[in-house]
Amino acid sequence: MSLLKELNSLLEPIGIPIETGVFSGKPPDEYVVITPMADRLEFYADNQAHTVIAEARLSLFSKRNYLSLKEQLTRAILSGEITITDRQYIGFENDTKYHHYAIDVMKEYEMEGM
Repeated sequence: MSLLKELNSLLEPIGIPIETGVFSGKPPDEYVVITPMADRLEFYADNQAHTVIAEARLSLFSKRNYLSLKEQLTRAILSGEITITDRQYIGFENDTKYHHYAIDVMKEYEMEGM
């Protein structure tokens, strides 16, 4: 399974729209965009990669108070044994009227076919 698939499965029960890369169409008052950030081969044995480190950023956009939703996302991510490497408030976007909050995540996967 990939990090993107896992995140979509874990976050789906929360009921917030989720898209990858960019939100297509007219965005609702609250939504999440998942941006893949890294897909590294980190560990080697006998010059062969055996593990992949996948990283992504979840950008939460909300026109309301985002704190409760931030905690729901955090609990869901951690329940899937995905590591949260950073959480930060990016800021209020005056032009769109959205609060932007970022959650960076990573997970280690065994290489398929090894």
